[in-house]
Amino acid sequence: MNNPVQWIEIATTDLERAKTFYKAVFDLKLEYIEMPDNKMYMFGAPDQIGSSGSLVQSSNTKPSKDGTTIYFSCDDLAKELALVEKAGGKLLIPKTDIGDFGFFAQIIDTEGNKIGLHSNK
Repeated sequence: MNNPVQWIEIATTDLERAKTFYKAVFDLKLEYIEMPDNKMYMFGAPDQIGSSGSLVQSSNTKPSKDGTTIYFSCDDLAKELALVEKAGGKLLIPKTDIGDFGFFAQIIDTEGNKIGLHSNK
């Protein structure tokens, strides 16, 4: 299995605020889903290659900048980074050259989660 990661959940305290941020920065198409113990906006397509996931608000989750970091793939990192602060997020690590592996940056979203961004340019 080349990519065993199938689903991610990004914790939120304000689901609508998080939706606004992720739509503004990553231009995600989000589908609202309500479950017995949580509410979420799903992104990606579970039936396609790559990971999909959701923004989730639940009593069982808590946003954090400590621990696992999820990276979003970007066509041009500069484009998304230019939108982060306008959408209410903060820049943690600016665009950084990692040689043959492209570029990365890290941000803090509106919920307090550390999120990574990666691109080849």
